[in-house]
Amino acid sequence: MSEDTPIPAATVILLRDEPAFEALMIARAERASFAGGALVFPGGRVDPGDRHAAWAAQSEGLSPDPALAAAQVAAIREAFEEAGVFLARGPSGAMLAADEVRALSPWRANVERDDALFLTLARRHGLKLAADQLTLFAHWIAPPGLHRRFDTLFFVAPFPRGQEVMEDGDEATEALWISPAAAIAARQAGARKIIFPTARNLELLGVSQSTQGVIDFARRRTIRPVVPDTVTRDGRMYLKLPDDLGYPVTEEAFETAIRN
Repeated sequence: MSEDTPIPAATVILLRDEPAFEALMIARAERASFAGGALVFPGGRVDPGDRHAAWAAQSEGLSPDPALAAAQVAAIREAFEEAGVFLARGPSGAMLAADEVRALSPWRANVERDDALFLTLARRHGLKLAADQLTLFAHWIAPPGLHRRFDTLFFVAPFPRGQEVMEDGDEATEALWISPAAAIAARQAGARKIIFPTARNLELLGVSQSTQGVIDFARRRTIRPVVPDTVTRDGRMYLKLPDDLGYPVTEEAFETAIRN
């Protein structure tokens, strides 16, 4: 892989409707090499262990497409590592409850250090990843020329009822539930740092009014890779998206985009 080849990555947007329609976001540590200090959705790069063929038998609803399947595993793994949320079913076939996830919490730091241990965890505890809870929402590829480029699949999923959010205190220093509109308002006010792709996807979430509405919307739309372009107009640079992808906001001044 060349230095300019985008790194496969996955993100999961966890949604709830009570007490309001909100998304789970985490604040990345200031020292993070990517998006330090920013509010993001749980996620990260696709690791080698996410591609293991054994996940086909250790998951429900895993895609037959190897790249998509690896991204599904990565999204579930990252939500567990960073936010303590585990989209998985136990031996009974029911989604894991809060006490079950809490008992598995000591695995989080170990899995973060060695991604291969995620499969060990699932096998040892008779778990199956609930990949069927993930719906593809967006696909973003960072434009050429950046120091670090990611090819990121964004999934949406309902927050598993009864579970708790437990930020890891390392990569994720804070976790909060926030409406898409409130997150965008905080960004505009300078109260929160939110990078360009996250902001645009928050606005796209805001097209809907409920978790099921987001899922239905995602299933209806044709999801094409989004590659922002740089344009210059009247001596000012802008980051711009194609106009036919359904995003409410399709451009932003470059200095604003990189500041956030």
